[in-house]
Amino acid sequence: MQSIIKDITLAPSGHDKINWVKNFMPVMSAIDREFSQSKPFAGKKISVTLHLEAKTAYMLKVFTHAGADVVITGSNPLSTQDDVAAALVEDGVTVFVTHGCSEAEYNDYLNKAADFAPDIYIDDGGDFTELIHTKRHDALKNIIGGSEETTTGVHRLRTLERQGKLAYPMIAANDAYCKFLFDNRYGTGQSTWDGIMRTTNLVIAGKTVVIAGYGWCGKGGAMRAKGLGANVIITEVDPIKAIEAVFDGFRVMPMSEAAKVGDIFLTLTGDKDVITGEHFPLMKNGAILANAGHFDVEINIPQLESQSVSRRTVRKNVEEFLQHDGRKIYLLAEGRLVNLASGDGHPAEIMDLSFAVQFFSVAHLIHNHSKLEKKVYLMPEEINTKIAEIKLESIGVQIDTLTNEQKAYLGF
Repeated sequence: MQSIIKDITLAPSGHDKINWVKNFMPVMSAIDREFSQSKPFAGKKISVTLHLEAKTAYMLKVFTHAGADVVITGSNPLSTQDDVAAALVEDGVTVFVTHGCSEAEYNDYLNKAADFAPDIYIDDGGDFTELIHTKRHDALKNIIGGSEETTTGVHRLRTLERQGKLAYPMIAANDAYCKFLFDNRYGTGQSTWDGIMRTTNLVIAGKTVVIAGYGWCGKGGAMRAKGLGANVIITEVDPIKAIEAVFDGFRVMPMSEAAKVGDIFLTLTGDKDVITGEHFPLMKNGAILANAGHFDVEINIPQLESQSVSRRTVRKNVEEFLQHDGRKIYLLAEGRLVNLASGDGHPAEIMDLSFAVQFFSVAHLIHNHSKLEKKVYLMPEEINTKIAEIKLESIGVQIDTLTNEQKAYLGF
């Protein structure tokens, strides 16, 4: 298959980025050293739909070293780094992705990943899963299972499972401890504010930040905003999470109230219409809207535009929506994932854990698919433990171990 990328001459910059993150991904490097010898994925075809940047690229190289034949397409039109895509093509990976692609091109790239007739796939957000289950049933004959990277994608998988429509076993990689405890909290927390700050070049300290959603991503976003000196407000629909936010020291209120006082709004819910036409008229002049949920539906952009006199780009990844009363509301990164559309995504040390989860999820499917039902599975706990042990060893941290007596006391 012929790759589709922006410009192959960008590859040197992409190689530099991949080599940089490799230095800070010791778990993936340990996996690479072990499995490049045994090649457990020899003869297996893997389609990958992920944000294509340097950490993703290094994971793909580890898969190819382990014997897999890999195709990648993007999971968001603005998160692709074209130089990294070019570097992967030079390294022998088939790539169908360009930064800023149209919706039609995005869907075409997904279909090309289906044309690859994969044995296994890795998805991010559920678009590839939906394609296979709705329009590309022809690809089902080869697929033995897949793995899902995000909370949004896992929600969509569990819906298919409840409806009895899931066509093969899926691993909820997002729900592995070594993924969500670190990626969703520390990864999203840091990378989201990195994207907001580099895009706006504004101070966070002293501002009122409204965090919509207090799941693991919301916790990370709130924690980092507080650390930067912001006054943090949480909006929630879950009473338990709302109490948790209160006990963590945050103010909690409905979005209709938070809209009146917020300076920066950050949505991390995985749902649609979190900020809508009801809220825009209440906002201050200069309010900034950003999203770190997977899809660009958490902020209702059509309603914002319909209430505005004009819409124009005033800075890279910053759009100004002028209101009838003269107020200006700013939207970052077209309402898409601000940490990837306006930044480099999660830190390498975090994705080291997340992509180790993906690697072992694929290995688990290959070795066990004949015993698995058409359900959504968690990654086995012993694999989580193995990943954590490798990570601790790589950073020089030792921990205690239970004695036989202690194990007996605990019933192990």
